[in-house]
Amino acid sequence: MYLEMKVFGFTMDSIADRPVVILKDTEDKHTIPVWLNSSEALSIAAELILWETTGRSGRKDLMTLLMAHTDTELASIVIESLKDGAFTAMVKFIRSGEELLVDVRPCEAIVAALKYKMPIMVAEEVLASASVVAMTDEDVAREQNARRLVDFLENLDTATLGKYPM
Repeated sequence: MYLEMKVFGFTMDSIADRPVVILKDTEDKHTIPVWLNSSEALSIAAELILWETTGRSGRKDLMTLLMAHTDTELASIVIESLKDGAFTAMVKFIRSGEELLVDVRPCEAIVAALKYKMPIMVAEEVLASASVVAMTDEDVAREQNARRLVDFLENLDTATLGKYPM
């Protein structure tokens, strides 16, 4: 069984100092963070930035042109499992009624979901074993306040501490 999720956000994990994409289900019950390396993050950020400009220019990318030329359609994007802390993903294509499954990196699956405005289907086993986080607006605000305090404390100049009475 699979749960439909979408890209909710793209941020920087201040603790791990790594970019992270947040996937959320349509009912806001499940949230999964997908940590990336910098080159993967760049691909996703570029897709997010180009989302508006490519739609207006009418230009199509190589994959879109290839699918149109071969009469192939993108059927689904799936995060299938979580092995040794790494997600495995695949993209399902349909051509002449025949399914073609292609293993891809999770960042490629996320880029395809953004590019073709499709949900990401996440296997229930992944939900059970992934670092699932609760990301309500209240949780986000609390995390931002905590992050501000940590930033303040980390950037505190010890030379000025003697100037203030305790």
